[in-house]
Amino acid sequence: MSKFYSLLGLCKKAGKLAGGEVAVENAIRKKKAELLILAMDASGNTKKKFYNSAAYYKIPLVEVGEKEDLGRAVGEEIRAIFAVTDAGFSKKLMDLAEKEKTVNETGKSDSSFGK
Repeated sequence: MSKFYSLLGLCKKAGKLAGGEVAVENAIRKKKAELLILAMDASGNTKKKFYNSAAYYKIPLVEVGEKEDLGRAVGEEIRAIFAVTDAGFSKKLMDLAEKEKTVNETGKSDSSFGK
């Protein structure tokens, strides 16, 4: 498991993660969301909805992994969307997501992250 997924699980245990569409929408509306994490295999409607919300509320959004991988990282079956509600976790998760994407694009890793 990559560092990203490990940190995502830790974020969940710390109570700084909202998972699922309804919980994420509530976090966004209450201005608690610091980062949105969207599964790459989420439906088109889900992607459109949360890209629009991220743009409107000026919240960073990263699109990584698959629904099953994201869900497994937090002890759930599947999850397409998360909202991180802590600035520290948000910054570190964004950094890790960027590093993982860079590694996968250069082909130097056989990680399944960001297929």
